[in-house]
Amino acid sequence: MGKHGKYRALVASLALAALAGPAAADCRLALALGLDVSASMDAEEYTLQRNGLAAALLAPEVEAALMSTRPVELAVFEWSGGHRPPAMVLDWQDIESAADVVRAAEAVARSERSRNDMPTAMGRMLAFASDLFRRGPDCDRRVLDVSGDGIHNDGYPPKSAYKYFPLDGVTVNGLVVLGSEDDVLGFYRREVIHGPGAFVETAGSYADFERAMTRKLVREALTMAVSAGDARR
Repeated sequence: MGKHGKYRALVASLALAALAGPAAADCRLALALGLDVSASMDAEEYTLQRNGLAAALLAPEVEAALMSTRPVELAVFEWSGGHRPPAMVLDWQDIESAADVVRAAEAVARSERSRNDMPTAMGRMLAFASDLFRRGPDCDRRVLDVSGDGIHNDGYPPKSAYKYFPLDGVTVNGLVVLGSEDDVLGFYRREVIHGPGAFVETAGSYADFERAMTRKLVREALTMAVSAGDARR
């Protein structure tokens, strides 16, 4: 390559660097999983949800998706209603290796139900998640994954939480367990999911939770912004 060719190549590389903007954060995804443990869920359903999430985290396709490129940060919490805040199952943890995935799955599998007698306070859950992300890692993407089988029935609604608590830049996806309440899927689509590419995954029952969560985690870990589909906002 001649002198002018080298110069053109240098200019082109500098232009590409300028278009790329500042260097990306080391963490590519902050993913928080919020599990509904309100009174609509019995003990057997809770066990299926807890074990289903642990098994989904260990699924080969989920492990591959979580470790496909740069690290992921993972948090898990249980939420319901009343004035007690949601309970952390796993605070922000680096997911950089298979051993990290196993540790996260073991923390979920060992967890004990925080409450079993509370209503469904979706607004308070979103307020808690806002603080969780505020104190969490600075990643390229931030995603809240909300699982549940019922509609909001306690405290301020999701629309108020989105108005008053800073969830800008956070995509909120839903995993709806069908069968407990009418129109729970419609409620999640209208009131819960939020942000670019937000979507809802469904499980036919808690026995189907592991399959649905596996699909959802792969999609969240691999996709920068899924196109419309179930997008709400």
